[in-house]
Amino acid sequence: MSIEPIREESITMAKKPSVLITGASSGIGATYADRFARRGHDLVLVARDGPRMEAMAADLRRETGVAIDVLPADLTKPDELAAVEARLRDDDGIGILVNNAGASLGGRFVDQSTEGVAQLVALNVTAVLRLASAVAPRLAKAGEGAIINIGSVVGLAPELGLSVYGATKAFVLFLSQGLSLELGPKGVYVQAVLPSATRTEIWERSGADVNSLSAVMEVGELVDAALVGFDRREPVTIPPLPDAADWDAYQSARRAMLPGFAQVHAAERYRTGA
Repeated sequence: MSIEPIREESITMAKKPSVLITGASSGIGATYADRFARRGHDLVLVARDGPRMEAMAADLRRETGVAIDVLPADLTKPDELAAVEARLRDDDGIGILVNNAGASLGGRFVDQSTEGVAQLVALNVTAVLRLASAVAPRLAKAGEGAIINIGSVVGLAPELGLSVYGATKAFVLFLSQGLSLELGPKGVYVQAVLPSATRTEIWERSGADVNSLSAVMEVGELVDAALVGFDRREPVTIPPLPDAADWDAYQSARRAMLPGFAQVHAAERYRTGA
C-alpha cells in the first residue's frame, strides 16, 4: 500500500490570505490587526510609526503565532507609497487589503491651508485609490480576495461642516461601490465601512477634543461590528446605524432617479422660464 505525498498546493490552498493594513499603528488599523491575527491571518502592517508597529507586532506574534511584517511608510510621500503598491502587486500571499489610513483637518474650509487640504486628499483619496489599483488586478485574476475601505458617515452628511474630510470619505464610498459592482463578479469582495465618531487618535491629531462629543463608539466595538459585516459580505457596513432599512431606503431613492438621468432634453422645469 503506497501513501501519496501531501501536495504543496494543498497546503497553500489551506493557508489563510495575508492581510495588509494601512494606518496600522493605532486605532482602527491596530484593532483590525489584532482581530485578523486572532483569526489566524499573517499580517503586513503599514504606518509611519515603525517602532510602535514593531512593539505591537511582537505582542501579536507571541500571542497568536502568525507571521507579521512591518512596513513603515508615509503614504503621502510618493516613493514610500510606491513601495507599498509594489508589495501589493508582487506578494501573492496578500489576499486582503484594509485601506484604513486617514486623517482629518480642524477648522472650516476657509481657514484650512491649501497645503493642508492637499495633504489630506493625498492620504484619504490618492493613497486609497492607488493601493486599491495596485492589488485589484491580481485579486481579480486569482478570482478571490477582499478590499476593505474605511470611509465615514461624514461622507453622507455635508451638514456636519467637514467639507474636505467629508468629500474624501464620499469618494471612498463611491469608489467602493463602483469596485464592488466591477470586481464582485470576478470573485473579489469590496466592503465600505462607514464609522461615525470613534475613539481614536484622529481627533487629537486634528486638534479636536473627542470627550466633547456626545456619542463616541469604542474602537473595538466598531471593528468587531465591521467584521460581522465583512463575514456577511455586506457591500456597505454602517456600524452605528440602528435600522438597516434606512440605508435600503436611501439606496432605493437614489436608484429611482437613475432612469431620469438619460434624457435628450432638459427637464420641463428648466424650459419654462418660470
